[in-house]
Formats: sequence, C-alpha cells, structure tokens
Amino acid sequence: MESLYTYVIFFVLLGVLAIPYWIRVAKHQREAHEKLAKSKQSGILTPVTLHPHIDLAKCIGCASCVKVCPESVLGIVNGRATIVSGLKCVGHALCTDVCPVGAITMGFGSPKQGEEIPWYDDNYQTNVPGLYITGELGGIGLIKNAIAQSKRAIQYIIQKNVKDGKLSYDVVIAGAGPAGLTAALAAHANGMRYAVLEQGSIGGTIFHYPRQKIVLMSQVELPLYGKLKFTEITKEELLKIWLDIIQTNKLNIQTNAKVESILPIQGGFQIGFSGSTITTKNIILALGRRGSPRKLSVPGEEQSKVAYQLVDAEAYLQKRILIVGGGDSAIEAAVALARQKGNTVTISYRRSDFVRLKEKNEKQLKDLMHSKKVKVIFNSQVQEIKSDSVVLKEDPDHVHTLSNDFVFVFAGGELPIKLLKRTGVRLRTEEYNQ
Repeated sequence: MESLYTYVIFFVLLGVLAIPYWIRVAKHQREAHEKLAKSKQSGILTPVTLHPHIDLAKCIGCASCVKVCPESVLGIVNGRATIVSGLKCVGHALCTDVCPVGAITMGFGSPKQGEEIPWYDDNYQTNVPGLYITGELGGIGLIKNAIAQSKRAIQYIIQKNVKDGKLSYDVVIAGAGPAGLTAALAAHANGMRYAVLEQGSIGGTIFHYPRQKIVLMSQVELPLYGKLKFTEITKEELLKIWLDIIQTNKLNIQTNAKVESILPIQGGFQIGFSGSTITTKNIILALGRRGSPRKLSVPGEEQSKVAYQLVDAEAYLQKRILIVGGGDSAIEAAVALARQKGNTVTISYRRSDFVRLKEKNEKQLKDLMHSKKVKVIFNSQVQEIKSDSVVLKEDPDHVHTLSNDFVFVFAGGELPIKLLKRTGVRLRTEEYNQ
C-alpha cells in the first residue's frame, strides 16, 4: 500500500510541475503561430540580409535560440525553431552559439523585398578582384561583425602579398565607421600603405545617432588597441574612443572625401573623390547603408525646417514636430523628441503597421502612444511642406493639414548601387534573377 501511495504522490507532483510547464509551452507556440501568420500577412517574413538557416532534421525544438534572440526573430512552430519575423533579423548570430545540436547556421537566402546586396566571398572580396566590401553595405549589421570582416579582409590582402610600388597605396578604405577604422588599424599595424576616405565625419553611421543614444555592443578586439569590453555605451563615449585611437596611431584619414568613381587600371584601381584621384592595389568599401538620405521629392522640402537626422533632441522644446518614416531611426527620434518639454510629435508612416522595429523601440513607442505623447498616422504620405504646416494624404479622399514647426525625414538612404554597377560588382539580386 505504501508503494501505491508513493506512486500517487509522485504522479501528483509530476503533474503539478509538468502541467504549468506545458501550458507555458503551448502559450509560446500559439504566440509564435500568431506572429508567423502576421508576418506573412504583412510581408515581413522573408529575411533580406544575413539570417539563421535552420536544419529541421537536426532541430530538437529546445527553444534556446528563441530565448537569446534580442529581436524576437525566432519562435517554436510545430515543435521546431522557425523564423517568424525575418525582417527584424540584424545578424546577431547568438542563436548559432547556443544551439546544442548545431542545427543553425548564418547565411543569405534568395534576395527579395527589393534589397540590393553586393556579392562577395568568404574573405569579403567581390567578383571584381581587389575590391572588398565590409560592414553594413554587405547586408550584415552590428559593430562586432563589421570589425571581424575588416580584420579578415586585410589579413587576406596581406596573404596575397600585394605591394606594388607603381601605385600610390596598397589599400584605400572608403568609410570611417567601425568597419573602415578597423581596416585602417589592421593596415597600419602591418605596415601597409593605406588611406581612408570618408564622405562626412569620422564615426560613420554612429556619428548620425541621436545624442546620448545607447549603442549595444559585443566584446570585440581592435588591432593596436585591444579589447572593447563594453556591452552598452553611449554614442559620445564610443566616438571618443575612436578619436583617441585615431590620434594615438595617427591614422591617415581624409574627411569630406566622397568616393565618386572606381576605375580599374593596370594592377589596381584609380579612385576619384572630391575632385582628386589616387591609385591603389586594393579598395575596401566600408560605406554603411545610409548612403545619401532619400528625400520625399515634395514641394517645400528644401526649407531649413526639414532635416534627415536628429543629433540633439534637447534642442527642440515646445515644437510641433512631424517624423516621416517607420524604421528604428524614426521611432528613436520620435521617442527622444516626445520626451522634451512641450513638444507635439506626430509620425507619418506609409504602411498600415510597423513591421520591423526592435522590441525595445516598439515598447517605448506603444507607451508614448498610450499616454498620447506621440500620435501615429498610418497609410499616410506627405504631399507638401509649408512654412508653418504640412499637408498629409491618408487616402485618395482624405487630405488634411497639420500645424508644424519641424519635419524629420527617415526614409532610408540611397545606396551606392550605381557606383558598384559601374565598377562591375555583381549583386545578389542579379544572381537571383538569372
């Protein structure tokens, strides 16, 4: 009889522990199914850059990858890991690190969604010998990835023993963001003749972040510097580190030098920039994906009240502000401006819903919308910008005017696709459409 009671107690305890667990599992799977259906409906399921490739034959559905993904890209569907919000993936690759059975690898898929991403090999060399692409322009985000790619590209160039005294440089690096500066450090450390050409200011994409923006990082190691051990750091602190590194090592960087042409010549390239030319054996394009700001092309856009980046939200108080766009940059600007005293912030977005926001930004926006500090007008487009107002069109029959002091446009950037095509660089979209 005692053994019977023991079994009863055992199974009762098992039920007490197991039932809540399976309820949670069922809930998570239901949420993943719902997110997958929503992503399919919104057209945000298919990733366009680096993303997880899941071998379903190996996957055991343990959900370790789901738990570590900071952007909620993955979910468990039918007992297996599945991409449920593909466009949110920025290539963290944490999922590959934690998978206990090696079922996840990172890679590109068939390019869709109109994204044009250059083709390159494992050493980041394009189909044009001597021309390399690292960082965001290659479709892979995150500072840690940019640093790793540039170090590998320079190491490969060194292995090829490319020094040529007939040309001005062994390598020219276009862009002074994390990818470009890492390439410069690696070249400098190895005694290479190099130059960095930056169309704007040092820091690349980071320079254009709003003031005091928190930058999330993984620990990385820089040539001639050592480890950057920060996981969170402000824009200003990170830029100070870069500037200190540049000054300490006296890196050869020219700012306000936009690369305008890349002409293949005997043994290398002739690069045209800002009215000058130089020659080099190799070139690394570390340009980021901002490019030149994409404009709205509407009447009144030339006014000084229109800007394409927000540097200091604290400079705007008691203002009526319109944010145009629905990506993370737009939402971060809206959040920063809404927190300043007296501002009225409205977001105009051409879609019916936000489709690829980071979890943190989405939550902050929802809180501000709930408290009525931010108003969002979906399915809307700017028709005209006037001195004290903006004309918005929501549908063919609904046009209205908003009182307005400033307009911030976050419509993405014009990528240097024409430059790449003129140089002969193959794009992944071209490969897909063949």
